[in-house]
Amino acid sequence: MRRDCILCARSLCMMVAAMNQARALGWLTTQRTFLAIVFVGIFALSARSVTDPDVWWHLKTGQLIALTRTVPHTDSFSFTRAGCPWVAHEWLSELFIYGIYCVSGWGGLIFVFAVIVSAAFFLVYLRSAPDPYSSGIIVLLGAWATAPIWGVRPQVVSLLLTSLWFLILERSERNPRLLWWTLPLTVLWVNLHAGFALGLALIVLFLAGELLEQFTSSRPSNHARLRVLAITFLFDLLLVPLNPSGMKMYFYPVDTLRSQTMQNYIAEWASPNFHHAEYIPFLVLLLATTAGLACARVRSRPRDVLLLMVSTFAALSSIRMIPFFVLVAVPVLSRHVKCWARPEGRHGSSPRVPLPHAGLLNVLVLVSLAAFVGFQLNYVVQRQPRVEAQRFPAGAVAYLQAHPATEPLFNLYDWGGYVIWKLNPRTPVFIDGRADLYGESLMREFADTYDLKHDWQRALQTWQIQTVLVNPDCALAVALQAAPGWQVRYSDSQAVVLELSAPSAR
Repeated sequence: MRRDCILCARSLCMMVAAMNQARALGWLTTQRTFLAIVFVGIFALSARSVTDPDVWWHLKTGQLIALTRTVPHTDSFSFTRAGCPWVAHEWLSELFIYGIYCVSGWGGLIFVFAVIVSAAFFLVYLRSAPDPYSSGIIVLLGAWATAPIWGVRPQVVSLLLTSLWFLILERSERNPRLLWWTLPLTVLWVNLHAGFALGLALIVLFLAGELLEQFTSSRPSNHARLRVLAITFLFDLLLVPLNPSGMKMYFYPVDTLRSQTMQNYIAEWASPNFHHAEYIPFLVLLLATTAGLACARVRSRPRDVLLLMVSTFAALSSIRMIPFFVLVAVPVLSRHVKCWARPEGRHGSSPRVPLPHAGLLNVLVLVSLAAFVGFQLNYVVQRQPRVEAQRFPAGAVAYLQAHPATEPLFNLYDWGGYVIWKLNPRTPVFIDGRADLYGESLMREFADTYDLKHDWQRALQTWQIQTVLVNPDCALAVALQAAPGWQVRYSDSQAVVLELSAPSAR
């Protein structure tokens, strides 16, 4: 914990020193101060406690790779899928997460992933209209709309790479050579996360959009541009097997999108529920973009309309695809807002009167903001153990560390990763966040047992479950406490450990 505090203090000192140097050079204008506030604000919003239940098995996988110097191809964390093929498509992200954790703990992970989120939206700003105020506000709204997927997770790395991919594709219209940067990025991305498939899909969408533009506009055809896009897509496609899983990565993203298991049991793969406040920023951005297109003073490019149609459908179908829509919509909306704010035919504007001591005020604002962010980051890091105890069975797992469970163990789905990190390899889990590994059958078996549906005892009998780790007030815990042979070994407000003391009484 001490090294987390040291990291926060160093970050604050670096930000203050940089601002002092900027002030000395006269660089800190009001516009740049505003943009700094926007992106420091995004950093502050995204620097949050680690609550993603998958982070624990990501850490364990990274540790396993670091110790064995090999990427696992079969499961060794559960007893229900032990030895079954497993595509560790996020292996490089997991090694990255584990490495940061070893060097700087939770503070380092929270800091680095907040920087990644901020960097992703800085790239979005570079693609937006050249008006720092309107574009900055829209970028901030877009960032807020993606908040449900923030955290220490490989999806955030994929968000940054998608944002960079968009920038390369758009800037390549003026400099086609930029497209060749997608080749090393593909090799990197395919080892970091299965979201690399979105990069390939974007090339196809850009290709289709520009073909559409040639048929619907009077602009001269640019066959060279289309040819370069097609060749780039082909080369990127050929580079996909350069990963430990080889050719399997061609099919893994498609299988994931088609998986009924993901759709039925993973909340992030469901459509956003606008009754929940966390999705309101996305709804506001969607409505604002729709209104911007409807009231546009300038005609939108067919390519942009195509991207908006596809990304809107994707975002309304799955929470995980909201960032895709945001990366498309923010630059489009910013251009329409700029046209409304400064319509054609308006000749200039009244000169701005500089405020007295504006530079000093800018420095004071940013120093105050940096101090706030430093304290806020320190607070988030300091409360991480408390958040862990509130979200995960810390007390129950500590009990199982001191009093090893009689195997096999039936555990809550969201706690599987935590048990893996704390108790593996001594205690394998029944299930964890790798829904693609467990499949529809086992996920349904877990859900039926946990909720006492259908033949709920069958899983306990089939797998000869001896210990159960679940919420104390869930249906399964209540039923087992009343069942013969089951005894409570540990209980607190977060979790209960039940053990079958007499197997014959089942």
